[in-house]
Amino acid sequence: MTAKKLHLAAFVSAGPVSGSHGGWRHPKADGDLLSAAYYQNIGRLLEEGRFDLLFIPDIVAIPDTLGGSLDSQLRYGALGALRLDPLVVLSVIAGATKHLGLGATISTTYTQPYSLARALATLDHVSGGRAAWNIVTSFQEAEARNFGLTEQLSRDERYDRADEFLDVTTRLWDSWQDNALVRDREAPLFADPARVRRINHVGKWFNVRGPLNVSRPPQGRPVFIQAGASARGRDFAARWAEIIFVTPGLIDVAVEFRNDLRARAARFGRDPDSLKVLPGIVPVIADTEKQAKALHDELYGLAHAEAGLSTLSYHLGVDLSLFPQDQVLPENLNVPGVEGHYREVSELTRRSGLNLAELGQRYGAGRTTSGFTGTPGLVADRMQEWFEAGACDGFMLQIPYLPGGVEDAVHRLVPELQRRSLFRREYDGSTLRDSLGLARPVS
Repeated sequence: MTAKKLHLAAFVSAGPVSGSHGGWRHPKADGDLLSAAYYQNIGRLLEEGRFDLLFIPDIVAIPDTLGGSLDSQLRYGALGALRLDPLVVLSVIAGATKHLGLGATISTTYTQPYSLARALATLDHVSGGRAAWNIVTSFQEAEARNFGLTEQLSRDERYDRADEFLDVTTRLWDSWQDNALVRDREAPLFADPARVRRINHVGKWFNVRGPLNVSRPPQGRPVFIQAGASARGRDFAARWAEIIFVTPGLIDVAVEFRNDLRARAARFGRDPDSLKVLPGIVPVIADTEKQAKALHDELYGLAHAEAGLSTLSYHLGVDLSLFPQDQVLPENLNVPGVEGHYREVSELTRRSGLNLAELGQRYGAGRTTSGFTGTPGLVADRMQEWFEAGACDGFMLQIPYLPGGVEDAVHRLVPELQRRSLFRREYDGSTLRDSLGLARPVS
């Protein structure tokens, strides 16, 4: 019997694409993704399955990297064709759930520390301590142009700004001591001025006086999520993050990545066990292998190759329409975008020989980590293999279609993991930090 339990998070876009570009086209998919009820239903299902977290990815532009056009994104309902504001969506879900963690993607490049600290402190309060922040630095020119920039910051500048951003936000959350909000009606003393202080930050990127006008969050600060895969990104994650979202295609690559992150965390003076590495997988589950393969093939056929290539172009920051579509992805590309995705697809190309058109289809249908299609027992076997090999601390399930993919995970996969004593049967506390086994930061 395995004593250690794995963690489960759900990757759910507030838009058409979560785990598969064909998911929104599936006949059983709920197309009402602009309604509160749609997201509340998903949140309740995930909480029924005792998931740690619902995580909403985000971007702040419709990508136009492929051919300089919006067409491939909008026409095929690709990655960034539509994205609702994750904080608003999570606030709606917070009111329909009690234990589920609520993770929002917010860029350090296009917001200010004070406004972000205030918004996430508010979400943590109104949810009873369940907020998480996926920290991204943004790299797309299309995003930069929506915020008054004529060009994007360099990778090093983005991470320099992000490091200072995190310094400021953590100090803002700590600008109120835990016992500063007194609310003594008789005294009267609403908040103790001696327990609230300015931060008086003066830096290269930000000048922030403080204090925050929201009391210290129930979790001390939100749980930090990060997905950096470059050397600088790994250092940033090792310094700050508690959940690491990664998309390795192979188990040995995942083991190397997790070992590297844990070693880097130790060099930053952190307990390596405070990092939870969650590889992204796209589970396709059915009662029989034949049914699972049929569903996989159906979703694969619904994902248009150009949609996947458009999203891959966005992730890499490279216009892939400039290369012959019947040839493989070029080696040694200068990738201004996500280096980890380039390594992932390069490995897939070397392993399978897919040309660019075929790669677009594969990428759009469910990324590159394979082996998670089958019966609940077979998918659980694969997850257990990765978990016990030290490749991960759990998984980020990129749901291929909604809500059916969540129902399959909750009603079929989770009971199998529970039967093997790999996953909890009840929540371990009231906050997301309780669920993850993370200490509350001291002010």
